[in-house]
Amino acid sequence: MSTVSAHVLDLFAGPGGWSQGLRALGVRDIGLEIDAAACATRQAAGHLTIRTDVAAYPTAPLAGKIAGLIGSAPCQPFSAAGLGAGHDDMDLCHQALDDLARGKDTRHLLRARCSDPRSLLVAEPLRYALDLHPQWVALEEVPAALPLFRHTAALLRTAGYSTWAGILNAADYGVPQTRRRAFLLASRHHTVTPPEATHARTAEPESLFGPGRLPWVSMADALGWGATDRTAPTVTAGGGKSGGPEPFPTAARNALLAEQERGAWALRNGNQPNATVRGIHEPAPTVAFGHNSARITWTRSPDTPESVRITVTEAAALQSFPPGYPFQGTKTKQFEQVGNAVPPLLATTVLTSVLTPTALEVAA
Repeated sequence: MSTVSAHVLDLFAGPGGWSQGLRALGVRDIGLEIDAAACATRQAAGHLTIRTDVAAYPTAPLAGKIAGLIGSAPCQPFSAAGLGAGHDDMDLCHQALDDLARGKDTRHLLRARCSDPRSLLVAEPLRYALDLHPQWVALEEVPAALPLFRHTAALLRTAGYSTWAGILNAADYGVPQTRRRAFLLASRHHTVTPPEATHARTAEPESLFGPGRLPWVSMADALGWGATDRTAPTVTAGGGKSGGPEPFPTAARNALLAEQERGAWALRNGNQPNATVRGIHEPAPTVAFGHNSARITWTRSPDTPESVRITVTEAAALQSFPPGYPFQGTKTKQFEQVGNAVPPLLATTVLTSVLTPTALEVAA
């Protein structure tokens, strides 16, 4: 088995949301990821990757080589879009955490009792942290997993870490999306506090303590749509079923272009009557596609059923990925990767709160 010389380890690395956040800080990581399409995306983006099952990968080859640990375990068991099996498995997850802290590895026994075997993946970061003793840790999950993060934080404190666990809204950090996620931050070398918000729903004036927070970034700003001329979304079908480009826009996209000056466009998240609808001069709702990548669409008004499916490029921009980020795989797999990733802009801010200048030098 290959050994790893990188100083930052990214568990469940996905397409590279955390990796892009680190790249902005001049730091490179190595990701462990099992999904072939996500691995291909990471390779195309220049991120080091080992294709493997995080739960099966041994920590011994990594001993003494890891300064930082990142982890975003699969959220499906705990997400609102999933079947909720993670809630049924919560007690088993807590038990796995306690057992690992006692030096007992009962994961295989507990996994067999889980409604969804993926639920227990939320305990993997603690296994790596206790075995590898990194200088710092940064974890992300859906809000429903916060009790498990608080439990993990308590166990890390007994191992010598300063910790913080709570909910962050991506819009408060310049991401054009009101995405709320649980985070756990830990450091061996300094007191950890949550990152200070840089943006707010309404712009704040300058005070004696410095400049106020900026207004939330809108979808129009992120996508380059004019504030006064409501330019239509990018005219592209978003790629064929295989993930490649389509030679011509769909009829729906052509209609969107032809009618771009009629009314304010909005983004609808879901097909239900109570689906969240946001105007283009607001941040997007949470961009998460699950098994239905066609449920996030552009609409001419909240009251009209006609809609145009969002493209991968547009979804990636709303997640703060840089233009042209090379998502690979089928269109469905690309949407899945975008929706599951940590927004890179938020990742940079979060990582800044746990990385000291010394840690940056070590990890670079």
